[in-house]
Amino acid sequence: MQAHDGMYIDGEWRPAAGPEKIEVRNPADGTVIATVPAGGEQDVAAAVRAARAAFPGWAATPPAERAARLGALRDALEARRDEIAETVTAELGSPLAFSHAVHASVPIAVCASYAKLAADYPFEEEVGNSRVFHEPVGVVGAITPWNYPLHQIVAKVAPALAAGCTVVLKPAEDTPLVAQLFAEAVHEAGLPAGVFNLVTGVGTVAGQALAVQDGVDLVSFTGSTAVGRQIGAAAGAAVKRFALELGGKSANVILPGANLTKAVKVGVANVMSNSGQTCSAWTRMLVHADHYDEAVQLAAASVAKYVPGDPKDEGTRIGPVVNAKQRERVTGYISQGVKDGATLVAGGPDAPEGHEQGCYVQPTVFAGVTPEMTIAQEEIFGPVLSILKYEDVEDAVRIANGTVYGLAGAVWSEDEEEAVAFARRLDTGQVDINGGRFNPLAPFGGYKQSGIGRELGRHGLGEYLQTKSLQF
Repeated sequence: MQAHDGMYIDGEWRPAAGPEKIEVRNPADGTVIATVPAGGEQDVAAAVRAARAAFPGWAATPPAERAARLGALRDALEARRDEIAETVTAELGSPLAFSHAVHASVPIAVCASYAKLAADYPFEEEVGNSRVFHEPVGVVGAITPWNYPLHQIVAKVAPALAAGCTVVLKPAEDTPLVAQLFAEAVHEAGLPAGVFNLVTGVGTVAGQALAVQDGVDLVSFTGSTAVGRQIGAAAGAAVKRFALELGGKSANVILPGANLTKAVKVGVANVMSNSGQTCSAWTRMLVHADHYDEAVQLAAASVAKYVPGDPKDEGTRIGPVVNAKQRERVTGYISQGVKDGATLVAGGPDAPEGHEQGCYVQPTVFAGVTPEMTIAQEEIFGPVLSILKYEDVEDAVRIANGTVYGLAGAVWSEDEEEAVAFARRLDTGQVDINGGRFNPLAPFGGYKQSGIGRELGRHGLGEYLQTKSLQF
């Protein structure tokens, strides 16, 4: 696959300021599939200058015209659907079928939703004797992760553009190729020069430079809570807007009377998809004591269907994790779970048989997990499920809310209103009821240390606006 040896700045591909490179590796076998420039402060500064210069014109562009450009961007992404899926499979290791169904399809749907919202959003409204304007914040610095590389880009860039902001994107160093592909689509969609800019580089250099640039008005970051704290501190010191989408340790609560077989099967699938590299994955399954043993047996049977394989094979359901560092992190947590006394029902810390090369981790299920164990408290970000026992509803609420996170979750019940009542008691930003489907218009984001702000839909667009009122 062809990689650009430059940065996309002010509507063209330019050479990087320095000679440093990033090797992009296929996590299934460790081979280098491309190299891209490792940008630094000079590249970021040039991109921010371009975005700053383009901002007045783009902010003044009528919303209907901005909507038309987003519609063209959506069409450009749709035309590259297969290329997107193949690129994500190569650099992330996601199974090809999942890359088609999620990594390509979801960003296209989200882009389409913002093309419509850009045209429909009430950027001006009357409130009593005041006229209230919702105006673009300015230049957005977007720093995105590798786990859903194109979706996370579109979830920031599309609403920012819809709002009238200009953008500098620093994508994750593990998955820069789909970001370059996105820049190509932006160019094809006819967005004015400087409205969108791309700088590839490592987080500690290019990401840090973007987060502290004076010319950036808002920093939007998705990634670890530790890095989010640093970005929030830097932005706060500069009195700069920021949005953070961080970690999760989401609870999947199965209430007595729910369809246990379905709840467990869907719960296992949720944790194993994308090799467990999902911030909103339901990594803690909470089951009533009366049904606990049956749930453990069902989970063991279900996870057995997730056999690691070559991500390029259409039949593969689970591929490698993104890199060797991530593999060591996940297997370290699995070993910690064993050390802490949890029972391995499936998987373990050793490499899957036949996949000793590459960054593969065994799909793992733990039983006998107690709420204070490390594997029940910390985000693992791998294909690891912990099953916990609760005695009654109050106990379930306490356990579900008993972490520093509050990103997502699920509740299962034969009575939908009972599930809704339970979900209202969860300190979490998004809850699926009886397997509720993904909605690109619903706000996504967390309580507590899972983040600040919301993405997707009208709430996501609102993050990139500031408010002015005129009194008459």
